Amino acid sequence: MEAPGRPGPESGRVLDGLSDVRAFFHNNTTPLYFISPTPFNLLGIDRWVRNFFYLNYFDSFEGEHPRVFVPRRRDRVDFGSMGDVCNHLLQDPETLDFVAQRGRGGKACFVMLDEETQALAHQAGLEVMHPPADLRHRLDSKLVMTSLADEAGVPSVPHVMGHAGSYDELTALAHSAGLGDDVVVEIAYGNAGSGTFFVRGRRDWDHCAGRLTGQNLKVMKRIRNVEVCLEGTVTRHGTVIGPPMTSLVGYPEVTPGRGSWCGNDIWRGAMPPAQTRAARDIVAKLGSVLHRQGYLGYFEVDLLQDLDSDELYLGEVNPRLSGVSPMTNLTTEAYADMPLFLFHLLEYMDVEYELDIDEINSRWERGYGEHEVWGQLIISETAPDVEIFTSTPRTGVWRLHDDGHVSFARPGNDWATLLDESEAFYMRVAAPGEIRCAGAQLGVLVTPGHLQTDDYQLTERCRHWIHGLKSQFTSTPLSPTTPMVSRLVARA
Repeated sequence: MEAPGRPGPESGRVLDGLSDVRAFFHNNTTPLYFISPTPFNLLGIDRWVRNFFYLNYFDSFEGEHPRVFVPRRRDRVDFGSMGDVCNHLLQDPETLDFVAQRGRGGKACFVMLDEETQALAHQAGLEVMHPPADLRHRLDSKLVMTSLADEAGVPSVPHVMGHAGSYDELTALAHSAGLGDDVVVEIAYGNAGSGTFFVRGRRDWDHCAGRLTGQNLKVMKRIRNVEVCLEGTVTRHGTVIGPPMTSLVGYPEVTPGRGSWCGNDIWRGAMPPAQTRAARDIVAKLGSVLHRQGYLGYFEVDLLQDLDSDELYLGEVNPRLSGVSPMTNLTTEAYADMPLFLFHLLEYMDVEYELDIDEINSRWERGYGEHEVWGQLIISETAPDVEIFTSTPRTGVWRLHDDGHVSFARPGNDWATLLDESEAFYMRVAAPGEIRCAGAQLGVLVTPGHLQTDDYQLTERCRHWIHGLKSQFTSTPLSPTTPMVSRLVARA
């Protein structure tokens, strides 16, 4: 028997238009859970969806967010991935009890999940609100999606695919396609730049040979580019496409990874109108590719804009939520109707609906908020020392003062109350008692205004935020008796 507020096809009720859809989510009675290390990727969705909860491992809000659940028992666990954290939570007695208390029929969404995650969710009585893990894994391959995109007429940077067991073999492979000696090499899987390697000579090869030998490789010509991100949702009625944003990549102030993604700027003028149309056309084609493969739901696309030719090339497709999802969902383009993620939920809510996707896309392409700019910064540890945190900045609204120092302004659950560019919402990831090591995520900052200049440098204001927040961290060297909670080198 269907729970009240969950109409299905047999009920005869059809949601007609966005007003019906918004009302449906505001009156939702189905328990919905976002299971992830932190709530960040979908922070703020609980404002739109009744009975939406975050089940997390890292205690970013110190118990002060009414929709965030964190188990009290958090023994030291050396997680290797976000998926490991999800699998741990789905076996945690406190978490399972929290789910059971809210009744049957719950549904869960994730950033990362695998077959084990699916099985554990089903054991917990939860329906997974994503396509099957094996389909998602296949489509997450950069090599598979490059081939599928090529068939759909989506261009990639000049490249060749193959194997290389030595630098000489890599050079021969690159020369066979006329790519030269300065190349970018990708393996099939790797998030936030972890599967991308820059090889200009034998020394570069020696540094990454262990990751590349024996792998299927995509070897690309090195171009001078900027990364542009867009997200979309494949629905039964077509693909809804979010706004473009530029990426912050490889800044040594916040990430130890040379090619690692570390933030975004989003504003109406992120791309000229003609390029915006071209980018949205690429995302629409990729949405059609995913739909033909049986995929429904949220996905993210990285495009590479060649600064010398202005050509747009496919970077990669992530068939999932991503680190840029908060930017997509908070923009005025999304809030003019509803956050993009709600279109994903619609596909898994046992409800029939009718929407004019072409009309929505046309309106979102025109955009709103001509002068509105948002930026987000992912702050990771860059020092090589391994220590234990003794104090870390708390989650909430922080203020940047004229002299460059920062101070805590007030508590906050997200960025909804920010007044101007002097304020930022900071969400803590690293807490006292956790391990400080290179690559570990410290926290995330969201603020109005640009964090990157037109010539792709950090703005002075961004540098002040980084310095000011990093000055709030203190740590001490490890000792054999030091109690440790956990560590996670988090990648979205």
